[in-house]
Amino acid sequence: MLPELASTPVGDPVTVTPLAHNAGNQATGGIWRVDGTDGTAILKHATPSGEGPSHWAASDDPEHWNFWRREILAYETGFVTRYCADTGLSAPALLETTSLEDGSRLLWLEYIDGAPGARWTVGRLAAFARQLGRAQARWADRDRPHPWLSRRWLRGYVTKEPVPEPVPWHHPAVARLWDRPLREGVEALWRNRNRLITLAESLPRTVCHLDVWPMNLIARGDTSMLLDWSFVGDGAIGEDIGNLIPDTVADGLFDTDLLPDIVDATIKSYIDGLSDGGWTGSPSTVHRAVAITAATKYPWLAPLMIRRLAEGVAVGSANYDADSDTQQVFARRAVMLNLLCDWARRALDAP
Repeated sequence: MLPELASTPVGDPVTVTPLAHNAGNQATGGIWRVDGTDGTAILKHATPSGEGPSHWAASDDPEHWNFWRREILAYETGFVTRYCADTGLSAPALLETTSLEDGSRLLWLEYIDGAPGARWTVGRLAAFARQLGRAQARWADRDRPHPWLSRRWLRGYVTKEPVPEPVPWHHPAVARLWDRPLREGVEALWRNRNRLITLAESLPRTVCHLDVWPMNLIARGDTSMLLDWSFVGDGAIGEDIGNLIPDTVADGLFDTDLLPDIVDATIKSYIDGLSDGGWTGSPSTVHRAVAITAATKYPWLAPLMIRRLAEGVAVGSANYDADSDTQQVFARRAVMLNLLCDWARRALDAP
């Protein structure tokens, strides 16, 4: 629900348009485009007690993966600006923050008019990956500069997902959509999730955005605008690319036929960006990190899809691909999950 607005940085509101976001996250009370008499802005309501399921509860712990004030602090301290400086990355300018009587906060940001990430080419994704590599090279193997930057984010995100056991891995409805090798692969991915988390946490570190996917990207010329800094914090080298690759296709934003090209182009360009920024690690380290973190992020996805299918519940994302039918969702995510299962097997089999 839109909070009552005593004043806005864009004058009197003329139209207020709700924007798609994860409505289940209790840390977000809503996101709107506000067109006012003096311009346009994006309004985000950050709250410690919003609505949503318990596994998306907001936290007051500054290190928690879902600390509700993190994005506001990232902007108010100037961290976002420093992170992006001289890399080709940028972020919406901070216009204003406001405290409400209930303790929640309003974040007013510049409205960005540009090409949304869901309409980018593979080449444009690669250009962004290089810019991201430049930014993350300077944070590599350094202590977190602020106590509110997230810590062990991947562990918190993955282990929050409620997956009731037993999972009907080989239910007839699932067997009609996924072949046995994939069903066995996603079962192994789920079974080895804690081993993968441990591997991911042993990788070389940097400061990551931790929610890099096409819906958080806008191109303004050659500049890549990176949105939504709610999760930013400690992560592995390559972890943001490991998030971007599967998320290009998981909700139907990019054609799955492009996935091999996206993998090759983004990893190569990210490595080039790390080199631009002075990082001297091995490219093989980056390839391994991308594979491990990507596989670690999604062990819960297949079991939840399988349970919902067996129970006759809608499978697609209500926020982004609600128009896809079950067969389309399973076919699309099969391509992504086959890649992640292969990466997980390689990582777990490595000495």
